[in-house]
Amino acid sequence: MRAHKSSRIYLVRHGHSTANAKSILAGRDAKVSLSQIGILQADAVAKYFESIELEEIFSSPLPRCLETLKPLLTSKRNSKLVKLPGVIEMDYGKWSGKKLVNLSKLALWKTIQNRPSLVRFPNGESFLEMSDRAFTSVRESAIPGKNVLICSHGDVIKSIIASALGLNLDNFQRLSVDPASVSIIELSGDSSRLILANDTSHLPHVRQNLGSKKLRLGGGSGEGR
Repeated sequence: MRAHKSSRIYLVRHGHSTANAKSILAGRDAKVSLSQIGILQADAVAKYFESIELEEIFSSPLPRCLETLKPLLTSKRNSKLVKLPGVIEMDYGKWSGKKLVNLSKLALWKTIQNRPSLVRFPNGESFLEMSDRAFTSVRESAIPGKNVLICSHGDVIKSIIASALGLNLDNFQRLSVDPASVSIIELSGDSSRLILANDTSHLPHVRQNLGSKKLRLGGGSGEGR
């Protein structure tokens, strides 16, 4: 039996955003862009991949992801970006655009933290739907024997890692995926494994306010280093 060649998937979370700075759950708001910190982080992401050959570069269609990849695409002039709707941010419905500190006081918040598999956001998406469409999209984007980059969002990447590890979705909140972090999974046939999670060693040292570190719905704003 011929062994499957592994596809290495680099999962990049978008850089720190204007919504992260205000501790707002951005959702699919197309007006949200990178903060000044996020712009610096995008440059660092480009440097991270300087010596890594990428067969394809995919991205959530939202501006904060496209902005994160702009310096990388400038440095890799022969590469083109493909928008990947399957890894777009979760649809938080009526929760979108709200302050996390206010959302954390609602009864649904505790279930989100402990049993997300039971949660559908008001007029929005369920965690199970998001997880299924995201991992399906990643599998469809894999290229045997090649490196692929996918830029997405905190909760989405956490769910992808959980799926790769075979974790129950109710455990995915234990994972951390900070802004502009790099995580790596490998896919080979029906099998998958985690190579690296939440690498932020390439990011510049910043002391500005990164927003809430504890209210992690949406992936959180990251830790100051």
